[in-house]
Amino acid sequence: MTDYAVVNPATGETLAAYDTFTDARIEEAVARAASAAVTWAATAPADRAAVIRRIAELHRERKDELGAIIVKEMGKPIAAAVGEVEFAADIIEFYADNIDKITADQPIDIAGDGTAIIRRAPLGPLLGIMPWNFPAYQVARFAGPNLAIGNTIILKHAPQCPESSAMLETIYQDAGLPDGAYVNVYATNDQAATIIADVRVHGVSVTGSERAGAAVAEVAGRNLKKVALELGGSDPFIVLSADDLDAVVQNAVDARLDNNGQSCNGAKRFIVVDDLYEEFTSKFVAALAAVDAEDPTEEDTVLGPLASLAAAERLQEQVDRAVEQGATLLTGGTREGAFFAPTVLADVTPDMDAYREELFGPAAVVYRAADEDAALEIANGTPFGLGSYVFTTDAEQAERVADRIEAGMVYVNLVLADSPELPFGGVKRSGTSRELGLLAADEFVNKKLIRRA
Repeated sequence: MTDYAVVNPATGETLAAYDTFTDARIEEAVARAASAAVTWAATAPADRAAVIRRIAELHRERKDELGAIIVKEMGKPIAAAVGEVEFAADIIEFYADNIDKITADQPIDIAGDGTAIIRRAPLGPLLGIMPWNFPAYQVARFAGPNLAIGNTIILKHAPQCPESSAMLETIYQDAGLPDGAYVNVYATNDQAATIIADVRVHGVSVTGSERAGAAVAEVAGRNLKKVALELGGSDPFIVLSADDLDAVVQNAVDARLDNNGQSCNGAKRFIVVDDLYEEFTSKFVAALAAVDAEDPTEEDTVLGPLASLAAAERLQEQVDRAVEQGATLLTGGTREGAFFAPTVLADVTPDMDAYREELFGPAAVVYRAADEDAALEIANGTPFGLGSYVFTTDAEQAERVADRIEAGMVYVNLVLADSPELPFGGVKRSGTSRELGLLAADEFVNKKLIRRA
């Protein structure tokens, strides 16, 4: 089988194809990860940190090569692809720097004599099922904290990322991990289910669509395995007041076009109070319309193609259906192959599919809100609850709105501010767990109570 392939979305050309692993090779990968789990868990945290820090260094040393592969696989502009690899290095380094905090015993104040502590211990081999939109960053979010804890990693990447996933395996191995502590597998969905069911595997993390998350969670639940879900989002960008509306508009454009519009936590719904709506929308539409989708290999490209022709066709169908149901197309709505023009929809109402769907690509929906309460009603009127963005000059309003937004993350007066120390995750249909920050190292860990007389 050749399910794993590099298909350049900018040209449609299939550049390489790779066979999925045989069942025997999958079994070998699980066995290696299980064997390495014993060695890696017994490695002193300081020694684990040295290897993890070397993984970060190798990301930086090989960023140009890995970035070029990412461009071929999913169309990210080259500057952003290299930046993604650098950010992945920062994330991995964070866990090396903080390994003492991650592994330290936690004393408990007890009612009675003696002592009690929580000691964090690794679970063992974990399966990571990763998406195509951030081939290096997503892996770092999963592998970094879990290697620091002492778990081992079986990594099933998206089928369109065979070369970046293979290079990442080489980076992790070259850094000095024990054989099997990080193994890349070209697995089918059925083989992934078999890995989850294996008694040697103690958890699974999936980043992807609702459908993928539900399928993985079903298998994990049936086999009583811990599962972490990072799923989709339709993040609101709420504009309540502004001293500099042009700056707010630029933030909106940046938030919508980041990663060619294919970020789970990218701003997708722009909710603007009535007295700013017309001016904001006019400026926002003009700014997006001025951006052309261009060759992702060029250093100054802002917007490349979507990751595949299928992704572009899916977005086209969503936009066309929104217009058929009564939405107003303010700009864009067209594509050439996988290149999709920046698009803005207005007049979307709760009875339209676009009100609840995630538009994964450079397509935005603008909403007019009468006031703060109306803006929050629109913001929370979605099955998703990943991130959110609030722009206001009123600090008390910012605090109030942040409390009322149904989301795992709230960013006030800024965008694109993810950082290794900040936890990432959502609520509702956006997921069940946290990655990044110290919270990520608590997902797949045995919080063992030790009580002494």
